[in-house]
Amino acid sequence: MTFFFYDLETSGLNARSQRIMQFAGQRTDESLKPIGEPVNLLVRLSDDILPEPYAITVTGITPQMTLADGLTEPEFARFVSEEVFTPNTVAVGYNNIRFDDEFIRHTFWRNFYDPYEWAWSDGRSRWDMLDVVRMTRALRPDGVKWPVDENGGATNKLELLSKANGLDHAKAHDALSDVEALIGLARLLKDKQPQLFDYLLTLRSKNEVAKLVNLENPKPFVYASGRYGKEHDFTTVAFPLALGSKPNSVLVYDLRYDPTNFLGATPQALASTMFADRELRQQEGFVPLPVKELTYNKCPAVAPLGVFDAASQERLHLSLETVEKHLKLLTANPTFGEAVRTAVEMREPYAPSTDVEGQLYDGFMPDADKAKCAAVRSADGHSLADFHPNFVDDRLGELLLRYKARWFADSLAEDERKTWEEYRKTKLTASFPAYMETLSKLANTSKDTYLLEELQLWAESIAPVE
Repeated sequence: MTFFFYDLETSGLNARSQRIMQFAGQRTDESLKPIGEPVNLLVRLSDDILPEPYAITVTGITPQMTLADGLTEPEFARFVSEEVFTPNTVAVGYNNIRFDDEFIRHTFWRNFYDPYEWAWSDGRSRWDMLDVVRMTRALRPDGVKWPVDENGGATNKLELLSKANGLDHAKAHDALSDVEALIGLARLLKDKQPQLFDYLLTLRSKNEVAKLVNLENPKPFVYASGRYGKEHDFTTVAFPLALGSKPNSVLVYDLRYDPTNFLGATPQALASTMFADRELRQQEGFVPLPVKELTYNKCPAVAPLGVFDAASQERLHLSLETVEKHLKLLTANPTFGEAVRTAVEMREPYAPSTDVEGQLYDGFMPDADKAKCAAVRSADGHSLADFHPNFVDDRLGELLLRYKARWFADSLAEDERKTWEEYRKTKLTASFPAYMETLSKLANTSKDTYLLEELQLWAESIAPVE
């Protein structure tokens, strides 16, 4: 087993519509010693992407830089598939489960790779150091200096942890610098709290998580998550209530809070509280329902209640007496879990994406299409011109046209070219007003006029001819 620590800088926050611009990483052995040279590369933006200006002012990476020195997306996808996410590799990041991994999945999806195999097949797995940091801070903080924000609240920003502990971090929001800092932080945690570090590493397996968190033998457990707030070091004691809304998930109750006012509520009342809008949540007297969905295959930071010692109770302002009191109320009302489950099912479904690139989670790639996708990946521009596979999955035909248009434009037939230009025109015309408004706002506040000028030039260079 080896670790591959990696980080991305992207053109925005939405993995469906934005793109990876920088990828950096370093492989290490199990003792966190580097293996080989670090990876640091740029990925080209295609001419239908308007990056989010705020993202560019943070990273300093312009679209023009990616065109000058970057790989195409197909080249990048091939590289990380064959050289990075190799068998028996643990892909490690900092908030990667919720962010970076999503960009990797969507990149593979657009480029005809299986979006999931890189993270689970042939001994592969993934791990997120952010929740490891949260649980270490909450339960076993000795040996590490923990930064706070301007209000004295817990903050686990990588750059602040690096500074507090004297770790190398030359440039925050540069992917390679962030990777180097992350490896240093992992070494520190492994050195100071090796037992907890090694235990949390086992939770890459959903089966290991399910041994502790399950409905067959429900028990209270310690749970660290960003949802639990800095005032409590992002950690609480939770209890499994009911099946979650998706496979491999369970609804858990935060035992910090007295459930009395919720136990007799109807599913409809519970749903109105769970899915209240922002305005209602800000009203005086609003009490949120302390229920969260835990997903087994997202490396949750969970631990047996036995590790919740007196020092941890004091630090988190949560006593075992409070936990036991609230647990008795829950277990005395066995129908509450089912009421919560019913309430969750009342959530208004998200509007389905009308764009094929946002339909990754609409279904798995059929086995019958996998050989055809491999043929797409292997084909050059000349071969793609006459390649018209009869995909079983209707999404793949549209993906293929965009794949060709972005990276093998000479392979397009005339009708395909017209379709692509109509797509670009519609997409960019809808995006330009907000984009230009943001540039205008930044021009009044940002001192980095070079970046803004480059973004303006990029927009002008990809604008539809009209």
